[in-house]
Amino acid sequence: MRNQTTITSVLLMSLSDNQKIIYVLFTIFLLIYVMTFLTNFLIILLVLTCTRLHTPMYFFLGNLAFLDMSYSSVTAPRMLFNFITQDWSISFPECITQMFFVIYFGSSEFFLLSSMSYDRYVAICRPLHYSQIMSWGRCFQLVSLVWSSDFLIPLIYTLCLRRLTFCGPNFIHNFFCDLPHLFQISCTDTSINVLVLIIAGGVLSTGAFGTTFYSYFRIFSTVLKIRTSDGKRKGFSTCTSHLTVVSIFYVSVTFAYFVPNTSNLLRLNQVVTVIYALITPLLNPLIYSLRSKDLKSALQKAIQIHVMMPDNSRRGFT
Repeated sequence: MRNQTTITSVLLMSLSDNQKIIYVLFTIFLLIYVMTFLTNFLIILLVLTCTRLHTPMYFFLGNLAFLDMSYSSVTAPRMLFNFITQDWSISFPECITQMFFVIYFGSSEFFLLSSMSYDRYVAICRPLHYSQIMSWGRCFQLVSLVWSSDFLIPLIYTLCLRRLTFCGPNFIHNFFCDLPHLFQISCTDTSINVLVLIIAGGVLSTGAFGTTFYSYFRIFSTVLKIRTSDGKRKGFSTCTSHLTVVSIFYVSVTFAYFVPNTSNLLRLNQVVTVIYALITPLLNPLIYSLRSKDLKSALQKAIQIHVMMPDNSRRGFT
């Protein structure tokens, strides 16, 4: 960093000062992280090995699972390490690196969810042209765009940090490093950085939100035109899981980044941040698993083939 940094470390916020509560929190968050990693890895494995799941919807879902697994791995291990050592300090370069990947995976989820909403829009509103529009080439283009272009957002923010001087206090009100909290410990005017944050983040997130909103507007308009109640139910059921995940994501992001971080709302911000950073990556695979018959069927078949059947009875996984 070329900015004249006068602090060498950042002190993260502990979720509790009570030693007994810390042990309980460590156990809970360790279980959450392990379950998050395993459930998302299981979805990735099923999508890769089960030919029945080789469709655009599950291709996007596999990428979402990898994204959730990666995002959780950026924040949870460091927090668990801090619980063990009782040392909530983090070096400034490590803090910047963590912030970079928090923004990267967070913005990637914006665009991946919008791509998934577009997929649902094509499936419901233009079913006869679905295979042509959502070809494998188009799917790979969308996913490649998500994973590559989203590096620009955290890169721009990180480069803009070079103009700031950080001279303390070095305490931030969060258990991981994020951009708004770094602004709070800067002794340089951050108005330009905030402007860049609003312009770059606002334009890109508005585009992702606009795609999602328009897709579901068209989906609801199409489904409501179906005359039979059974047809409407089937139409809504195809996008219920994704709509639930989108709602949780946008609500948690809104509270985490747009609710003022005042003393009266500090505890609420802590809870929302935990939900956004730790709980949501676990909820996403569970929501899809509970709602998707194909996923449950693939999981049951995988258990039968690899656990209940002898080796000579394994003839493939379809």
